[in-house]
Amino acid sequence: EEEEEEEGETETENATLKPTPGKTSAPTGFTILGGFENKPVQKVQLYVLPQWLAQPDVIHRDIKSNLFPVSDIPGLSAPLVKKLQNNGIQHLFPVQAEVIPAILESAQQGLLIGRGGYKPRDICVSAPTGSGKTLAFVIPVIQVLTERVVCEVRALAVLPTKELAQQVCKVFRSYAEGGTSLNVVMLAGHKSFILDDEVIFVQYSKYNFFYSLADIVVATPGRLVDHINRDSGLSLEHLRFLIIDEADRMIDSMHQSWLSQVVKAVYRSGGGAGAVSIFRRIEPAYVTAASLSPPQMPLQKLLFSATLTQNPEKLQQLGLHQPRLFSSIHSHSGTPTRTQGGYDFPQGLTEYYVPCTLSKKPLLILHFLLRLKLSPILCFTNSRETAHRLYLLVQLFGGVQAAEFSSRLSPAERKKTLKEFEQGKIQLMISTDAAARGIDVAGIKCVVNYDAPQYIRTYIHRIGRTARAGKTGMAFTFLLGVQEKNFLQMVEEAGTPGIQKQIVKPQNLKVMEARYEQTLQELANAIKVPSLNTFIESTQRESSL
Repeated sequence: EEEEEEEGETETENATLKPTPGKTSAPTGFTILGGFENKPVQKVQLYVLPQWLAQPDVIHRDIKSNLFPVSDIPGLSAPLVKKLQNNGIQHLFPVQAEVIPAILESAQQGLLIGRGGYKPRDICVSAPTGSGKTLAFVIPVIQVLTERVVCEVRALAVLPTKELAQQVCKVFRSYAEGGTSLNVVMLAGHKSFILDDEVIFVQYSKYNFFYSLADIVVATPGRLVDHINRDSGLSLEHLRFLIIDEADRMIDSMHQSWLSQVVKAVYRSGGGAGAVSIFRRIEPAYVTAASLSPPQMPLQKLLFSATLTQNPEKLQQLGLHQPRLFSSIHSHSGTPTRTQGGYDFPQGLTEYYVPCTLSKKPLLILHFLLRLKLSPILCFTNSRETAHRLYLLVQLFGGVQAAEFSSRLSPAERKKTLKEFEQGKIQLMISTDAAARGIDVAGIKCVVNYDAPQYIRTYIHRIGRTARAGKTGMAFTFLLGVQEKNFLQMVEEAGTPGIQKQIVKPQNLKVMEARYEQTLQELANAIKVPSLNTFIESTQRESSL
């Protein structure tokens, strides 16, 4: 091998550049460099996953066949078992049965030190929509904090939207009230800063001392950062649990630097020379014998998502400590059940795609409601303008109780719409992706993607509004001819168990066409569009992938 290398070097050194017809000749005596354009470019290989990502703790995907009696969950206290049973929960889902004991075990020796004196491992959970992830962190956090003596903010849950924050806050309060003295506060921009401050702390001005009124804070990142920057009475120096729900979206919003500001606020007391040693918190670096003495209250991160990224570079932004992953995307044999980057789809979900033309999409929605009697339907569009126009069209057509759900509405109006939809007063809720993440509305049997989603994670979260908690559900996606190839390839690569083609015959729509054409003209006049063609063109731009 050495001889071959030497011969190759000699040939390269002695090679000279000779004139080439049609090209400018170069002086002789120079080493030839080139030929690169003739070499095939090698495809970049997928990175090697760290062990915690490649070999997670496996969660059963089959919810119905793997229910665990509440009384059999290791470490769960008797009062919480009774509380769960009083709320009608006799069994826990696989994700809850796996994650709750893991969090409880990490705090087995109290708040101040982790197991064996070491900082507890951070926990990541990747499980499908509707699998019970919220209860998986609410229950253990409530149990651990029940033992607290002084009221301080010890748990912080960060959610991407107000609606999600309200939903999680409601669950926390339902298990904190009646049996514990824990106080749950929400910071999501639904109140003024003055009203926020009144529920977070009491200030004794004589001594410039703040007394906390909150044990658990549920917040959106923007409002949370505002409170930290205002240097209000919100103190995170005693924070024990940082819960990041919808973690993949929260990673994408890291440009707000909310996480770094939270961590900075947590370790703010570290530099105080006079601080009592056991309450002194220094941001951890390497684990050494010196760093473990004296012990300090650890900050443990709990991440939850249905579409948790497996990109180590993105996850590195979270600063995880010896993370432990619970995932249902892997099989019990230890091998992935999905391709790299695949997702876990709800088990009871049936997926369909409906080939259609742009002008027939509203007719299809009306056909589903009036002819097929599919109700209630949660219908997703790609923009609030499309949602508003479709809402107006359905209202003008008549015969359907419809509502829109987007940023056009105030938080109070959105809350009212969700409540009426859940109560069955609304047959069709037309929504932007504001309702696609985490929102748990009981009784949704059918989801319709009026506009095909551009990204696979958007699709996963949209269809995850149905077939929740082991129930069945259907998802329909309306596809224009130019969209079919890319969309079907996208969902296939994501690991869909199978998406079926559903053809609606033109004759099934004819009975409504006359009224539909009349309604279109009424709508065009109502929204002051110069012509029907302009209306269709504007809709087409917003519907395209």
